[in-house]
Amino acid sequence: MADWTRQITLRDVAASEEIPEISMPITLQRLVMEAGSNRDLSLIHHDKEVAQSTGATDAYMNTFFIIGLFERMLREWMGTRGRLKKIGSLQMKSFNVVGDVVYCKGKVTGKQDDGTVNLDIRMENQEKVTVTAVAVVILPLEA
Repeated sequence: MADWTRQITLRDVAASEEIPEISMPITLQRLVMEAGSNRDLSLIHHDKEVAQSTGATDAYMNTFFIIGLFERMLREWMGTRGRLKKIGSLQMKSFNVVGDVVYCKGKVTGKQDDGTVNLDIRMENQEKVTVTAVAVVILPLEA
């Protein structure tokens, strides 16, 4: 559970620091709810047979779900005064399917004096890295 009273500043961050991970079990109900909420009604996100025809073992997460989990991880880490500037360079390496537990993780790759922090972020399931991306956030300089 996020502690929204906690706020980090640029001084609190070190290069190569791993940020706290989040995890979520992927269920068909979650996939249907998320796909419906953003009107991504492609059958690959809720029909096992159609998903299997694309090479997946079951219905799988869509892009908005993946980015949403990355955003949640970043916002819980940086606090309410931090600003999310970018999530980009998304590379989907493998499917995140019903029955997986996904883990969002991140590592600080650099920081600038103006509060900008660069991160490499990734999603893993119980077997391997499934998605990689980069993120840029702006942190307050002082509390």
